[in-house]
Amino acid sequence: MQAIAADGEGGMALVERPVPVPGPGEVLIKVAAAGVNRPDVLQRRGMYPPPPGAPDVLGLEIAGEVVAAGPG
Repeated sequence: MQAIAADGEGGMALVERPVPVPGPGEVLIKVAAAGVNRPDVLQRRGMYPPPPGAPDVLGLEIAGEVVAAGPG
């Protein structure tokens, strides 16, 4: 899949990532639209570190179609 990731302080990059497999209680969403909010902008500027273990993919708010569901 393609994603927009933070690329150093202030940058962005279009990256290829493996399609995630939903775990228990999770769903996989094919994104149709993503909003850009204040945390996204601040993270891009290096002023809002993501939580430990979080990916570098930007976009906290999305809309789309559920295409797979994990167990539960």
